[in-house]
Amino acid sequence: MNSILVLLGVIALGLLVGRVSFRGISLGTSAILFVALLAGHFGWTIPSGFGTLGLALFVYCVGISAGPTFFRGLASHGRAMAITGSSIVLTGVIVTYICARLLDLPAELAGGLMAGAMTSTPALGAITESANDPSSVAVGFGVAYPIGIIAVVLFVQVAIKAFGQKENEDSSDSKMKVPETSDHDIGRGVVRIANPIVAGKRPSEIVAFADSPCQMSRVQREGRWRPTPPDYQFEMGDEVMLVGEQADLHRVSETLGEWMNVADPVVDADRERRYVVVTSPEIYGRTLKELRLRSKYGVTIVRVKRHDVEFVPSARTRLEFGDTLTAVGEPDALASIATAVGHRPRTVNETDLLSLVAGIVAGILLGKLSLQFGNVSMSLGVAGGPLMIGLVLGHFRRLGPIRGSYPPAAMLLMTEGGLALFLADAGLNAGANVMQVLRERGLLLCVAAAAVAIIPLLVGFCGSRFLGKRTLWQSLGATCGGMTSTPGLAVLTGATDSSQPATSYVAAYPVALVLITVAAPWLVGLLS
Repeated sequence: MNSILVLLGVIALGLLVGRVSFRGISLGTSAILFVALLAGHFGWTIPSGFGTLGLALFVYCVGISAGPTFFRGLASHGRAMAITGSSIVLTGVIVTYICARLLDLPAELAGGLMAGAMTSTPALGAITESANDPSSVAVGFGVAYPIGIIAVVLFVQVAIKAFGQKENEDSSDSKMKVPETSDHDIGRGVVRIANPIVAGKRPSEIVAFADSPCQMSRVQREGRWRPTPPDYQFEMGDEVMLVGEQADLHRVSETLGEWMNVADPVVDADRERRYVVVTSPEIYGRTLKELRLRSKYGVTIVRVKRHDVEFVPSARTRLEFGDTLTAVGEPDALASIATAVGHRPRTVNETDLLSLVAGIVAGILLGKLSLQFGNVSMSLGVAGGPLMIGLVLGHFRRLGPIRGSYPPAAMLLMTEGGLALFLADAGLNAGANVMQVLRERGLLLCVAAAAVAIIPLLVGFCGSRFLGKRTLWQSLGATCGGMTSTPGLAVLTGATDSSQPATSYVAAYPVALVLITVAAPWLVGLLS
């Protein structure tokens, strides 16, 4: 059969299988590996090179996606969540090493087992690229991956049942008395300035605004709600409008004065609000505090939509390419901000292919460099090199002519497409040996996979919950991030309206993703 048709057929069938859901759990793109293993068992093959290209593209896009939060997360309030993610990866490495020694597992098989149990396809790619026996890596991953998914989902459900009721009671006791809005996450309200300490100060000089994702969008003047002027200073008795999540609204209102229980204010939304898309290199990669949009243009950014998630920014929020901003200001000011931000519909949908190719080539060349430590030679390889270049470009967003940002749709296509090529290649090459390995070690592999999945889960959750004194939702979010488990996060977000699981997941995920991708080949080398 034509090899291209085999490749496309395996990918198509794998994607169809991946869409099958049982109680909210599905394999997604990873189902391609299982279809490819079956096809490889019957002797179907494809030309070499597809898997390497797919791997380089996949890990490069992973690096681009993780770059904006990876380095900053290490130095921000997300450090505690990053530590949780790191401890989970470290525990997974230790447990895998012990299981491999006790059960006499080959190094490549153990490495694939760890990647699968911790549901990390980048780790699978990193091990496969450097392994002497790539087929064993794919088999280990195939056995452990479903176990890893099920373990995280069941653990989250059990933890919610065990601790969730007490958590909800505790949060209801301390709940802020801010009126409910039609939007659970984002609302607005009116505050009367009654704190003499803030009188005469600008909003940018108030610490509460810098620390909280809350914005002051308007001030009442002559019976009308007008956008906040560039030179506005608080005056006693002023009435101002705040936009943010309910807890943040309450926190800022306590600083400014008193919350006013008034009906939803009437504003001129048609003329004084505009949606603009960030495409200008002068804008993305900088914080709102650095940009000073209110003092320069008389415009307040009250909401940011990024990857289909809308949130209220703080002064420390760093804008990214493709962000959709909700700007409030006078009509003339809105026209100016649209030009400055770079709102060009075509630009936001363009993919700079030259930057893409240059970044991947630079990553492959970096991966070929090797460092000599005594008798040991180490290199990043095709998996590590593009990942590191992607992280750097994703962090800075642009280095010279090379852009480190792409439209969300293009990023999704490149990431999923690269992963599909790699999984199909790995499975087809490993399929010939899969039945023999399962007959010899099937039960032992399942036991080891369960241990590698469950023990890091317990260590990460208990460390965050009981040693770090984090809330249940923060601890579970960070634990899912450390296990790089999206199904686990889906269960969490379906169980609570709180944004804590998602923010904790985002803080822990990129750190765990990078660490396991680097640590997995190192573990295989240690076991060899």
